[in-house]
Amino acid sequence: MSTTAVENRWQGTGRRKTSVARVYLLPGTGKWDINGRTLGDYFPRSSLVQHIQQAFTATDTLGRYDVRAHVDGGGQTGQAGALRLAIARALVQADEANRARLRPAGLLTRDPRAVERKKPGRPGARKRFQFSKR
Repeated sequence: MSTTAVENRWQGTGRRKTSVARVYLLPGTGKWDINGRTLGDYFPRSSLVQHIQQAFTATDTLGRYDVRAHVDGGGQTGQAGALRLAIARALVQADEANRARLRPAGLLTRDPRAVERKKPGRPGARKRFQFSKR
């Protein structure tokens, strides 16, 4: 039975802060395409690259899939977190056995933290203007 590339494509969506990442995994040699750029070009900080690749290292699949991703919104840290979650979800779609390795590592849980809203009558969310007794 032959399979086409369309059948062997897995998709995952991840969110972090205000960032959204859509990832497509294809069987391949480990090529990265993030918004038309390579992984090293898009994320120059090596700590973010390691953060993104955590799902692959946890499942021992680094270099087995080509990654095509579209990332939008937020900053670099939020985009890296969204990409990590999207890759983990796509790996579970590719092989359900990956869930047993990704879940204990906390890679399938969305990080709910976001920026707290600014409150009225204050300069920020929690900061207050200087108090003057007189």
